[in-house]
Amino acid sequence: MNRRTFLAAGTVAGLAGVSMTAVLPASARSRDRRHVRSLDELRRAIATAGPGTVITVADGHYPVPAGAPIAITGKRGGPGLPITIRAESPGGVVLTGEQSFVLTGSSGITLSGFGFRQSTTLDLPPDCRRIRLTRNDFQLADVEGLHWVMVRADHSTIDHNAFHGKTTLGIFLGVEGAGTDAMASGVHIFRNHFSDHSFPGDNGGEPIRLGVSPRALSTAGAVVEFNLFERANGDPEAISVKSSGNVIRHNTIRDSLGGIVLRHGNANRVEGNYLLSGKNGIRIYGNDHRIVNNYLERIAGSGIVLGSGNVRDHFPGETPESRRGNDAPDGVQLALNTVLDCTTAISGESHRTLPPLGCTITDNLLVADNGQHVNMPFQEGISWSGNLQWGAAADGNAPAGTFTRADPKLAAGADGIRRLTAGSPAINGASRSYRDVGTDLDGDRRTGRVDVGADEYSRREPCLRPLTATEVGPNAS
Repeated sequence: MNRRTFLAAGTVAGLAGVSMTAVLPASARSRDRRHVRSLDELRRAIATAGPGTVITVADGHYPVPAGAPIAITGKRGGPGLPITIRAESPGGVVLTGEQSFVLTGSSGITLSGFGFRQSTTLDLPPDCRRIRLTRNDFQLADVEGLHWVMVRADHSTIDHNAFHGKTTLGIFLGVEGAGTDAMASGVHIFRNHFSDHSFPGDNGGEPIRLGVSPRALSTAGAVVEFNLFERANGDPEAISVKSSGNVIRHNTIRDSLGGIVLRHGNANRVEGNYLLSGKNGIRIYGNDHRIVNNYLERIAGSGIVLGSGNVRDHFPGETPESRRGNDAPDGVQLALNTVLDCTTAISGESHRTLPPLGCTITDNLLVADNGQHVNMPFQEGISWSGNLQWGAAADGNAPAGTFTRADPKLAAGADGIRRLTAGSPAINGASRSYRDVGTDLDGDRRTGRVDVGADEYSRREPCLRPLTATEVGPNAS
């Protein structure tokens, strides 16, 4: 092994000051601890590891030989006692070659602090459970069509990682499942930094993809929260949802082509996200989604698109061609969002023939001086109420009597986000109650008759703000 101190440009170089102790559960800190200095020593340590074992790999550059990956086979960490394999310092261990870790039949495994530079996908297979990838730096080989990380193991956790620097077709992080139509259950994705995907095509470069069309009806129950996306330009979909029952909340997408797209699946919740200075906002297909408390500003296209369909409701056993079709939205709630200075605040689609049905667009705050607030070609299947519109932009075709024109009296805070000020007509202005929306965009409680838009007026400093690079990735606290 050729060991040397590794100092790489970009994300890895900035990690040396982070203590790895913070990533270990308290129950694991006093258990079996080992320090290894070669791949052979690492393999031997893994073979004899048990619940609570912590294996620390000395900093260095480790080429993994072709056909001889670092195997983790049949290993079981216990509840609160994972088998932890970590770099001596974050980013200090760089793994190159075709593969790095290959997991089989294992659970309760944590991989922490590595710089992954391999040329094949890092796979968490469906015969594994409770796998955690934390505080790693991913910049795999820039190979056409290579997906960097694929999660198919139930209850896996992907947190505080950096994914950056891809110019070719392929996704940063995918979640799928066993077989052709299942999804991994209970995956948690949080505090990751996705940046600088510059694939020039118009499809296939998503930072996060939750499923594919054959898996649309599988309930994944993934939670994607507090992630930052910057210059995510590999696909119009920064977070692409193609499965059911997921929660997408408190993420920040900035200066990116990609937006949040519910492309396939049902009963997803999109809440409290910031989409800032990008080209695509939130786009919706499928049934029974909740789109609440989101803040969209300066989106070059439409802030929110309630789509149309060429199929009405996906169903088990339908043909692959039908499953790939766009499912017209049914029972979608679009409420309490703030949409500012977008070309169109809320729009629909007319190039497919099946309209939305049983959808509601209520108590949203729409402000712009150019373009139009609403452009909805299909009206019959939508109920409107309580929306507040302001600015020189055209009102568009929202039905008369379903919106009010009034100055919402917004003011920008230190973070640039425009919030309500005293005397705003949005305060206590909602047309209905929202029992399933307990807080606003900032984390303030929604009480009584709630305020229009994503912000509930408060004199307190916001608990939640748009994320910055210091709050995500391997170097974040």
